[in-house]
Amino acid sequence: MPWDEPNRMNERVRFIGSYPEDLEPFSCLCERYGVSRKTGYKWVVRYESDGVAGLEERSRAPLLHPHAVADEVLDKILRARKKHPRWGPRKLRVILQRHYPELALPAASTIGEVLRKNGLIQKRRRIRRSSPYGERLGDYGKPNAVWCADFKGHFPVSGERCHPLTVSDGCSRYLLACRSLRRPLFAPPQKVFESVFREFGLPDTIRTDNGAPFSTLAPGGLSRLAVWWIRLGIRPERIQPGRPDQNGRHERRHRTLKSETAKPPRASFRAQQRAFDRFREEYNEIRPHEALGQEVPASRYQPSNRPYPRQLPQIEYPEHFYVAQTYPNEMLSFESTQWYISSCLRSESVGLEPVDDGLWKVHFGPVPLGILDVRNAKDRGYRAFGLLVCPERKSKRPYKRRRSR
Repeated sequence: MPWDEPNRMNERVRFIGSYPEDLEPFSCLCERYGVSRKTGYKWVVRYESDGVAGLEERSRAPLLHPHAVADEVLDKILRARKKHPRWGPRKLRVILQRHYPELALPAASTIGEVLRKNGLIQKRRRIRRSSPYGERLGDYGKPNAVWCADFKGHFPVSGERCHPLTVSDGCSRYLLACRSLRRPLFAPPQKVFESVFREFGLPDTIRTDNGAPFSTLAPGGLSRLAVWWIRLGIRPERIQPGRPDQNGRHERRHRTLKSETAKPPRASFRAQQRAFDRFREEYNEIRPHEALGQEVPASRYQPSNRPYPRQLPQIEYPEHFYVAQTYPNEMLSFESTQWYISSCLRSESVGLEPVDDGLWKVHFGPVPLGILDVRNAKDRGYRAFGLLVCPERKSKRPYKRRRSR
């Protein structure tokens, strides 16, 4: 049987004592003491060279450490981690290479081990994620093809709710805006987007979720903000309800934003905005991004060649469309019938596409709104009133105008 730990030294001495006197084969001697022939010869050689002291346990650590991290490099790794406590080993290695090109830096895995040994990495619980949505949304192929916008969840700042609005370019991950707003209504976000449009130009598409102020229950999901985008030639694109993974790269940024600027929140809105501005500058100009090959987003982004217009242009429709103007009271007059369209489309031009005899499909820019059925319009004296039927609604009841209270 193998030698026990407390009696290991005694067993080795007995083994050496039996070796010259024992007449049985060496393999039988090793078998009797429960060791291999290789181990037996090792103890014989050590005893003949060093005596009984040669039978003591020796350290198995290598004499040389060719991959050991130098003290200078170790110090710079720990300093970089202290300056960027949320950055991982890969980002730290890139930033160190950028500032100290003369240093022989270890691999990212070694840097991670250094951080772990120094207690600078906290173990995170893995989150089970659902599989991606099958339908394909707009392509991020080039800068300004798709912008992503969303409100990060509100948090308290000086006794009020702070709603951070973030806007980013989907291709380059460039963070175009990060503003602290008190309420997610129409006017404050519009000012933010107007400022971004003046600085960076217009995108082709803006992708959002289905919350206010990006979407409403009106036909086509239009909101006042979406109507303004369409007038500017921007296509609003909404993800499927309950599927934030369809805007995943933007949602992932929110986790980083929260950990670096809102834990804890700042003492005032002005201080909170300064924290957002510092985060945006670091994110765009300094922080390496793994999806960009450890480059910074600013190296991949360029402003749009579509400038923000001085006047809001009118929407152009195909020649076979009948173009009609809605009234300020949100009604549309067509075929001797008054049709209620939407409160978002006051005094706007809509396009009516003939579908069948007495059926017209209503469009506002690229967004279909519903069907006008002239045949079923109800006659009320000298004037007829009709309802816009929204085909995307599961209920058979048409969209009705809510009474103002």
